[in-house]
Amino acid sequence: MFDKIMASIFIFLAIGFVTIVLLFSFLLTGKLYYTGLIVALAIILFLFIEFQLYGFFKTKKRKVTFACISIAAIAITAISPIKHAYIDRIPTVGAEVDIYQYMPFSENNNVAVLDEEASLKLTDDQPKIDGATALYPLYSAIVQATYPKKEYNPYDSEVMVNTTPEAYMNLLNGKVDMIFAAAPSVSQQNRAKQKGLELKLTPIGREAFVFFVNQKNSINGLTIDQIKKIYSGEVKNWQDVGGDDDSIRAFQRPEDSGSQTALQKLMEDTPIMEAPTEDIASGMGDIISEVAQYRNYKNAIGYTFRFYSNEMVKNDQIKLLEINGVEPSKETIRNGTYPITSEFYIVTAGTTNPHVEKLIEWILSPEGQQLIERAGYVPIVE
Repeated sequence: MFDKIMASIFIFLAIGFVTIVLLFSFLLTGKLYYTGLIVALAIILFLFIEFQLYGFFKTKKRKVTFACISIAAIAITAISPIKHAYIDRIPTVGAEVDIYQYMPFSENNNVAVLDEEASLKLTDDQPKIDGATALYPLYSAIVQATYPKKEYNPYDSEVMVNTTPEAYMNLLNGKVDMIFAAAPSVSQQNRAKQKGLELKLTPIGREAFVFFVNQKNSINGLTIDQIKKIYSGEVKNWQDVGGDDDSIRAFQRPEDSGSQTALQKLMEDTPIMEAPTEDIASGMGDIISEVAQYRNYKNAIGYTFRFYSNEMVKNDQIKLLEINGVEPSKETIRNGTYPITSEFYIVTAGTTNPHVEKLIEWILSPEGQQLIERAGYVPIVE
């Protein structure tokens, strides 16, 4: 009997150790929905070994009872992991730019170039730049045309790339001289005022704010009024805007991002409904709730800027919607027929760098505007 007790203790400790390791690893990755299943499997395994050790399975009835209870426990605790596995199989159509394809002066990059050398060359005291990911292909081309040839690490150099909120934060904290971004949100303007800084916005180009849906969605276009009703929560079914009878999954973007600020401006005084969220692992197992990333459900709708969407549409999983009967294109942005366009800017906040104004003047010159066109954007000056 003593040997069996010692064996039971050893088995308990061994299974417990493995279980704790598994739980900790899933905790770090944010997959807490596996907790119930892991604990259930550990208990079932321990009981099975113990019952075998102590001769509990002497009758068929006991074996069947244990098997039925075990199967039921596994089935119940597996519901959440199966549900999450199904969700994870639905593709996320990322609005992302491959940063390293656009690093200035890197080999075989996709950076736009002029036919001739730029008339401006900044040999010293180059302005420190940051900006939104969506505009990195643009300002990396400007850097390659006007800055000295060397490596510019996108996350630790004079030329960085970040999200829009991070770029504004770096500008307000004096870490950079200028940023390339959409207009600031209300909270970003308020933070500038709190620091006693005045944001100077110089428009350098135009961009379209676009909406997209699953490629299989029967809807090909919406009106601005319909978009407002969808994102206010008034319209909840595609059938109400001419589509199939299916609920609408309206995804949003993080607060203070360029695209979320664009939605807020479009909505004007119409309140925006609460954004879908998802739990994300952060740090040592901390779980935070963030705005859910767009997943390409058949009934989903999302939004971004046109430059992002060019890459997104190539995968044939989504399609861009016409707005008020007009498709988003460089031509419709240029002639003003696409109804949701906005300018993008160079934003400064009282920099003393002597070359900032020179660079801005060059960007607004025919050379700079031609480079903006070649980078895939619509210039502000025709």
